[in-house]
Amino acid sequence: LAGLTLQIKKNEDSSNSDRVTLKKEIGLLSACAIIIGNIIGSGIFISPKGVLEHAGSVGLSLFVWVCGGGICTLGSMCYAELGVTIPKSGGDYSYVTEIFGGLVGFLLLWSAVLIMYPTTLAVIALTFSNYVLQPAFQNCFPPFVATKLLATICVLFLTWVNCSSVRWATRIQDIFTVGKLLALGLIIIVGLVQICRGHYDALHPSVAFEFSQDPSVGQIALAFLQASFAYSGWNFLNYVTEEVVEPRKNLPRAIYISIPLVTLVYTMTNIAYFSSMTPEELLSSNAVAVTFGEKLLGMFSWVMPISVALSTFGGINGYLFTSSRLCFSGAREGHLPYLLAMIHLKNCTPIPALLLCCIATIVILCIGETHNLINYVSFINYLSYGVTIAGLLYLRKKKPNLARPIKVNLLIPISYLIFWAVLLGFSLYSEPVVCGLGMVIMLTGVPVYFVGVQWKEKPKWLYRVVEKVTYMGQKVCYVVFPQGDPSETEPLTAKATD
Repeated sequence: LAGLTLQIKKNEDSSNSDRVTLKKEIGLLSACAIIIGNIIGSGIFISPKGVLEHAGSVGLSLFVWVCGGGICTLGSMCYAELGVTIPKSGGDYSYVTEIFGGLVGFLLLWSAVLIMYPTTLAVIALTFSNYVLQPAFQNCFPPFVATKLLATICVLFLTWVNCSSVRWATRIQDIFTVGKLLALGLIIIVGLVQICRGHYDALHPSVAFEFSQDPSVGQIALAFLQASFAYSGWNFLNYVTEEVVEPRKNLPRAIYISIPLVTLVYTMTNIAYFSSMTPEELLSSNAVAVTFGEKLLGMFSWVMPISVALSTFGGINGYLFTSSRLCFSGAREGHLPYLLAMIHLKNCTPIPALLLCCIATIVILCIGETHNLINYVSFINYLSYGVTIAGLLYLRKKKPNLARPIKVNLLIPISYLIFWAVLLGFSLYSEPVVCGLGMVIMLTGVPVYFVGVQWKEKPKWLYRVVEKVTYMGQKVCYVVFPQGDPSETEPLTAKATD
């Protein structure tokens, strides 16, 4: 298929600025915005109900939120090492493929492209629609058709923005990340005012640990899975490593700034919820932030659904930006059609990969029942995190002399993997059907890998069809293969000489 690529003839002495390649336009601020913007999407407005339901008490649910952030911090430190040791875009997929080989990497890619990211995008888009339409339907739920239509329009618009310019996409991410923090800051401030007025009955230790059900390790594990949905996205900067300015410096800095900040904001937001809502009210609410606003903001309660809508809007943009780079990386490795590894000749954006993410999300929106897929997504997420961090330990043993600008203490990945194994084990015990379906979804990629990737002697007619589709796609999207610069990665992957 390389012969099908639209060739750009350049002189040998042409400068690097003439290269058609992904642009390095993500500085430290934008890097923090990508992490925070991807984490703070719809999760903090959806998951509090699920965490409280499984935890059984206010105190234990707050403990889950704090520990969830701590676990993400341990994981993000491991990803910081992997990100500067294997400086490729694609995150988990690129690291696992480099360490364990094509099959394991493809299974992660397959589950991510098939269900994980389209489902997450669909959930965030539907949350955006619900909060935008809620003020117009105060006494009832918004029509589901209208909700789906608005969600689809939002995804299409942000896909167009991401196809047009990397700079536009990152600026939207920066602006709406600030908006998210302001929206959550409003909730926190109002909650603190309530606490100062003495409204903290649900937070009093004697009440906070009154369990509505007998606590079990399995239910606590499910509470952590619900919280993990709210924290998902902490590793997304690793998906765009090749577009980060000075990744050896800015990748770890952004991780160390963003994760603790999000943990603090999430914990304080939940404390604010419980300062004005009883556990029963929170469990009965389908829009926690809206209920919070109606109780405390009076005539200004409309501010809350709009703020949440802006927050989720930025989350959709962030997920589109990063998940498209996963498709791009997979195609570059030969695990997806080569058309998805191409970028626009002038804008340098991966338009085919963005269109695939957009179409997959719209299909999930049309199917419906997206909320039932959250547990599948959380399970697959945690599974991929554990496999990736196990790869860090394996790489330490396999290539001890590999240059590592960042090298974390071994207790950090080991502690994460212990927690990961316990959580997944009890999740399998408590929800065998949910976790089993998650495994089935992932394992359906095995025959696809052997037929689509490993089988080299395919019929000639199939090659001709792929060639025609690729050629047509190149002309329609005006895309070519990017021209890489090996000098950007060699210093990071070379073996240490000391």
